[in-house]
Order: sequence, then structure tokens, then C-alpha cells
Amino acid sequence: MSFIATPQSMHFPDALPLQSGASIRDYHLAFETYGQLNAERSNAVLVCHALNASHHVAGRYEGQDKSEGWWDNMIGPGKSVDTNRFFVIGVNNLGSCFGSTGPMHMHPDTGRVYGADFPVVTVEDWVNAQARLLDRLGITQLAAVLGGSLGGMQALSWTLQYPERVRHAVVVASAPNLTAENIAFNEVARRAIVTDPDFHGGHFYQHGVIPKRGLRIARMIGHITYLSDDVMNEKFGRQLREGIDLKYSTQDIEFQIESYLRYQGDKFSEYFDANTYLLITRALDYFDPARAFGGNLTQALARAAAKFLLVSFTTDWRFSPKRSREIVKALLDNRCDVSYAEIDAPHGHDAFLLDDARYMGVISSYFDSIAKELA
Repeated sequence: MSFIATPQSMHFPDALPLQSGASIRDYHLAFETYGQLNAERSNAVLVCHALNASHHVAGRYEGQDKSEGWWDNMIGPGKSVDTNRFFVIGVNNLGSCFGSTGPMHMHPDTGRVYGADFPVVTVEDWVNAQARLLDRLGITQLAAVLGGSLGGMQALSWTLQYPERVRHAVVVASAPNLTAENIAFNEVARRAIVTDPDFHGGHFYQHGVIPKRGLRIARMIGHITYLSDDVMNEKFGRQLREGIDLKYSTQDIEFQIESYLRYQGDKFSEYFDANTYLLITRALDYFDPARAFGGNLTQALARAAAKFLLVSFTTDWRFSPKRSREIVKALLDNRCDVSYAEIDAPHGHDAFLLDDARYMGVISSYFDSIAKELA
């Protein structure tokens, strides 16, 4: 049974300058902590979340049996990231829809809901906001920063923006930037949302509607890219829905994979915010630390002083092992301390969230070594 988690919120009245040149003030960050901060304040681990996750990383909520955190299989007492030894912090990013200030909240200057007027945020902006939270918590240096996918980009960015504040960075199923194909997937998903008649230019809140059709399609597109072809074939193949035969219809749901995608899309449209989806996928598109160095990743990573663990998965075609190896090479070029594990797993990009003995073993061994440093 998972432990009980307690959501917290912290208010920041002062303006946070953003990469776009805009700023945001009077905002809140939702977060959770697990374990105890030691006397030296040296055992803190920051966990950065991916696109549709939140600060609820581990444990469950009081009275809610099915409310486990999204990385509960990895983080907790006696688990790979052992909260008996580490003080783990999960933060919900600005612009999200799970507690931190986002598009559905009130603009302090206008008194109206932000909607489409919420400023564009980047990975670097999120890291700066996280650093402010850590300042408030009295944590000057992290034992580790850990993230998968978009969370891995944040972990990497931490080592460049605040090299003196990170001892270890664990970057899982991530990349130094998005490929053109990945940007294309994000754009198709965004177009599905903004062309939904219920989107109203991003100000749908005041119309009392939600662009669910666009959100459903966006989620279906994303879900296809998170799974591997092998997993989809093994799980669904060409099987028809139970009890039906071919209807020779262009609109009925006949195949099991169609039913599964519709279900995922329907579920997503009930809890995720459309403007948040636009913001977070754009942050993914913009992340590119090498851009300021003429595309030279080795030069971009020269500032990093942390020790690194990178993990990739063989069937992850959205954030392929090749992309992790680019980071590994650039770090080695800078004589950084780097460990790399390429896990032969069938689950595609979703593998970073799932139980795989080899994957969990790698993470566990790495955090064991960090704990020994603290002893």
C-alpha cells in the first residue's frame, strides 16, 4: 500500500521574468514532498514532470484508493528512489492545470481568467520557478534532479542554468531537442484543439464550454506516439471489438485499437486543459540548449558540473536512444562523469513510467551510490 501524500501550495508575489520577455507575478506553485530533509539539507531530490503529469509523484491521497502518484512504482519507502533516505520534491509547472497558476486562473492585473493571454513558458522558465521554490524550502543544492521525457529536459536544463546547485542529474527517455517529426506531431495536436469550434481563441472558459473534440484528437495522436508498434500489435492487433463483425462503415468503432484510443481521448478531455496542452507542447518545441551555440551540443553542455545517469529504451521512437547518446557524447566530450543504460524494452516511450526490473535496478543502483555519498 502506498503512503499518504499531502498536496501543498506556495505563493510567489514577485514577478518571474520569462524567456519571452514577458513576466508573471502573484502566482502559486503546487508541490508535494516525501521523506525527511536531513540536518545538512543535502538529501533533496527534485522530480520534474512530463506533459500531462503533475506534482503528485508518489503516494496516494487520503480516502482515495486509486490515486497513486504517476511515479509511485519508483519513488517511496524502500523503492528505487527511497524516501527513507531522500527528501523528494515534486513540483507542478507554471501553466499546468493541476494546481499551479495556469490559463484557467485569474490574471492579477485584469481580474479576468488568463485563457489565451497566459504567457508562453519554456523549460528554462520552469527551472527558474523551481529554483525559487527550493530557495523558499532552504535547499541550496540538490542531491539529484530526476525527470523523464519533458521532465528529463528540465533535469538537463538544471545542470546548465544552476550547475552549482545539482550534484547528480538523471535524464530518462529524453532528448537535447525535438526532431522535426516530434514538432510536427505537436503541431497536428495543437491544430486539432485550436480549430475546435468550442475553443473560442483560447477564451472558452467565459463561454462555459470545453474544446473536448480537439483534446480527444490531441490525446489520440499523442498516445499513438507513446506506444511501440510491437506493443500495439500484441495488445490489440487487428482484433475487432467483442461481439461485432465488420460493419463496412466509415464511422463506427469496429477495431479494438479504435475503441482504446477513443477511451483514452474521452478520459483526457475530462481532466486536461486545452490551453495548458498548447503551452506545454510549445515548451517542448522550444527546448534546445545548443541553439545559442550554433547547434553545438558539446559547447552547450560545457557548463554542466553534475554527474549524470541517462536511460533510454530501444523501442522508444519518439525519444529514441540515438538522442540520449547525443547527450552522452557531448557530456563525455566535456569530461563529465556519465553513466548510460539502454534498456531493451518493448513498451515504447511509455517504458519510462512502467515496471521493468532492469530499469528499476539501474535507477536503484544509481541512487544507492548517491546515498553512500551522503553517509
